[in-house]
Amino acid sequence: MGRKSATSLAGRWALVTGSSRGIGREIAQGLAEFDCNVVLHARKRENARRTLELLSEYDVETTVVAGDLGTAAGVRAVVEGVTRHPGHVDILYNNAAVQNTWQSVWEIERRTWQEAFDVNVHALVALTNAFAPGMLSKGYGRIINVSSGIRDLPSLAPYSVSKAAVDKYTQDLAAGLSGTNVLVSTLDPGWLRTDMGGPNADHDVTTVVPGALVPALLPDFGPNGKRFFAQEYEWSE
Repeated sequence: MGRKSATSLAGRWALVTGSSRGIGREIAQGLAEFDCNVVLHARKRENARRTLELLSEYDVETTVVAGDLGTAAGVRAVVEGVTRHPGHVDILYNNAAVQNTWQSVWEIERRTWQEAFDVNVHALVALTNAFAPGMLSKGYGRIINVSSGIRDLPSLAPYSVSKAAVDKYTQDLAAGLSGTNVLVSTLDPGWLRTDMGGPNADHDVTTVVPGALVPALLPDFGPNGKRFFAQEYEWSE
């Protein structure tokens, strides 16, 4: 993938949830490289400071919204923040997620399941509901739901099951958006060395780009409901 694309993101606005570090930070920087304006998100505004500094190198606009996506109030805060500025988003990366601690599958409590689904599924759906109608009215939108290839790890069942729900929701959403220029995709970022992925993961976090950008750069009326695997793509000259 070339570092510039025939598909311009100049003037577009993207919201990347969980962009204070890790995958979200890499995606935010990648979007900025394609001249896309970025709404950064963190639980607390000050947590996004470093990502904001990194994006200052690019000729794009940035803003920060804050809110704990595990709560209804936090989701509302994010939506209200976007409504204040820039007023809309053209691209939505539902990246923020939580992973439960390792424990026997028989001992995982209801609240642990609830926490995983509140952030990984319910917030994702709420943000999509908030911003997809505006995309439809403008005749353009890209929704990228970050999923996972996790499997056969019962100790992390709340996380893995919530990601399976994301996959199914994305399929249903793609069917509902069929024939529109609002394209929804899932992104498998790979097992990455992040705070969540741990130090023994297969890939450095930087390998999530450029693959993570491909669904945002899809041409008008391109594939809907496609799954992208980040490590299948590399930068080319």
